[in-house]
Amino acid sequence: MRGFGKRRDSKTCCPLNLHLLAFASRPVHRSGAMTQLYRLDAAAAEIARHFDCWAGSDPWGGGYVAPGQFAPVITAGREFIAGARKGRGQHRLIPRIWGVPPPPSAHDPSRGIANVRNVDSPFWIGNLRNSEFRCLVPATSFMEWGSGIDVEGRRIQHRFACADQPLFAFAGVWKDSEVPTFALLTCPANAALRAIGRDTMPVILPAGRAAQDTWLHAGWDRAKALLAPCPAGLMQGTAAGI
Repeated sequence: MRGFGKRRDSKTCCPLNLHLLAFASRPVHRSGAMTQLYRLDAAAAEIARHFDCWAGSDPWGGGYVAPGQFAPVITAGREFIAGARKGRGQHRLIPRIWGVPPPPSAHDPSRGIANVRNVDSPFWIGNLRNSEFRCLVPATSFMEWGSGIDVEGRRIQHRFACADQPLFAFAGVWKDSEVPTFALLTCPANAALRAIGRDTMPVILPAGRAAQDTWLHAGWDRAKALLAPCPAGLMQGTAAGI
């Protein structure tokens, strides 16, 4: 599994205007119990083939993603289409910033929200109930901080991948204000994550087109049933002090 340390220039993911540059430079809320980093070691063309979506000219070539950076997400393709639905359209690979601007009432409105903790919150429920705002977030692994330290007193970074899905999808939701953004859905941690001291984890959708289509197109009652931890037996984990 590749390391998380090599930084890539988020500006190469899509053309930026001044609003995007300003928002991407803001801090993003990174609670200690939430995912802070993931890798997507697949180019846009490979992602498009795997998830059967349109990639356009997305230049993503692979690398890691941190809050505040651009990353490819897969939508139902409705962002640019007005009017009533006419069946399943072409899914689209779209670059968005990880971290949604918070509501004006937030304690620190300058910090983006990278993870959805409460799906019943008025801030999220409208978008989640409307399937057009749900998205797939492709990834090949993700990082979580463990509760222990190594022999040199450094916190331990744990990296997790899926044994049955070398390229998998997190469940995500997107919002638009002045900038295109997204956040990851979370759920209770499985045994592998609890073993390192975590109480939540990102939602990893089951392998196969059925679960992906349910998340992108089904009613909220069916989609919400997917917000469950990935079985620990299907995960591969490594640890390294950083």
